[in-house]
Amino acid sequence: PCKKPVRSALRRLDKLAYVTIPKDLTKVKSKVLFGLTKRQLICFGAAALIGVPLFFLLRRTASNSAAAFCMIIVMLPFFLLAMYERHGQPLEVVAGQVIRCMFLRTKERPYQTNNFYAALERQAQAEKEVKAIVQKAKARAAGTTSGKTRGKAHSRILETARGDGKVHSAQDTLPFRQMYPDGLCKLDDHTWSKCIEFEDVNYQLAKPDDQTAIFEALCDMYNAHDASIGMQLSLVSRRMNREDFVKRIEIAAQGDHFDHIRELYTQMLRKQLERGNNGLIKTKYLTLTIEARDSKTARARFSRIVMDALNHFKVMGALAKELGGKEWLEMLHGILHPDGERFAFEWSWLAPSGLSVQDFIAPSSFRFGEARKFTMADKFCAVSFLQISAPEMDDRMLTELLDTDSGLLVSLHIRSMDQNEAIKTVKRKITDIDSMKIDAQKKAVREGFDMDIIPTDLATYAGEAKNILRDLQSRNERMFLMTFLVVNFADSKQKLENDLLRAASVAQKYNCSLVRLDFQQ
Repeated sequence: PCKKPVRSALRRLDKLAYVTIPKDLTKVKSKVLFGLTKRQLICFGAAALIGVPLFFLLRRTASNSAAAFCMIIVMLPFFLLAMYERHGQPLEVVAGQVIRCMFLRTKERPYQTNNFYAALERQAQAEKEVKAIVQKAKARAAGTTSGKTRGKAHSRILETARGDGKVHSAQDTLPFRQMYPDGLCKLDDHTWSKCIEFEDVNYQLAKPDDQTAIFEALCDMYNAHDASIGMQLSLVSRRMNREDFVKRIEIAAQGDHFDHIRELYTQMLRKQLERGNNGLIKTKYLTLTIEARDSKTARARFSRIVMDALNHFKVMGALAKELGGKEWLEMLHGILHPDGERFAFEWSWLAPSGLSVQDFIAPSSFRFGEARKFTMADKFCAVSFLQISAPEMDDRMLTELLDTDSGLLVSLHIRSMDQNEAIKTVKRKITDIDSMKIDAQKKAVREGFDMDIIPTDLATYAGEAKNILRDLQSRNERMFLMTFLVVNFADSKQKLENDLLRAASVAQKYNCSLVRLDFQQ
């Protein structure tokens, strides 16, 4: 429901750069018959096949009104399946989210280590129990224990050793399997990630021509990644450990005549820290994701992808570096511990302790018991997505969104569409819109109106779709699917609601809306 097509077109308006946001063409449904979509035809047909025979069957023993009422009750779920949509999701998807959130998903997830050596001991103990059952079965001459009973006992022991497959701990909630020292992260069997940290360029204070050059370089970086590469732009506002922050702002003496100036500047920064943001820092990351068979193949491909991304940042004038495994874990630890707890980890600690990297970064607990928020340790958190209804996205919105004194994580998930597939999709939508225009014109003629009078939304979508097709075919533009997520952290429920209202007002200022992800936290 959060995905939004975006064109990487650079425009100029009042000396500000912005990205053109086309109309959401997914709202244009393909009509199959009688002005109905394929889904509506199937649902209405199933409702008629079940409801109509039921009506004639019940009217033999009940009144017509009672039979009609029962028919409506039986057909109502099919009508809801055909017509109901919430943020682009049909009824069965929304119902599945509610059921998983309220009944199936583990709500309380405390910090619970799963020591590697303890797991081996449990496996060995399970094997001993299985062998003992087999030996007892063989020792019984009369064979009173059946093979079916022994099989159930074996299955029960092995299921106990393996677990039920659900997520029960804070460590298991973290969605990655393995982190390598060189910064390669394994998400699942075939998905791998790398992370790049980059610093700010002086964009807001730059001249309009320099802003345009920086923004064009950013668009070039997005265009350089094909549909097989996932991009996630993460903007994190969190508190840093106070001692570490003080060390960061201190300027070491150099033994020359300017040491007194360095000391004065350090004191000024310390005073700013005392009455300023109290250690609140903003960091920015670009996470790249690909699919590969193994780590060797992933490293070979990432070597080129990461180098190209670093070169694009260099063109923009932004300092950027590839994160190693420990640096990436420190970043994740900072997000999961927003109050700035110190991170302690060494790769040499893993083998003697039998712990995993998740044990060093996980918070004390997660709790997912509510529909509209969750808790992480003692923090109240909420995830929302940005519903974009504006024709352009201004470059100042992110700046105002991050201008807060609370913990905040803004995540932009970006994936480019294959150029040929994007053109085919837009052409199909144009065909559907033309068909709807013909139907609307026929209806207008039958009712005695001018055939040029068609619904305004239909005319708007028709013009927008043709503009998108022209830009894709004749200009150096690409189509992207973007999901814009905002995660708020707060010390209390009231503070969380206030932060959400502030973020929603910023989005409303730019003709967007911030929508809470109900039952998807």
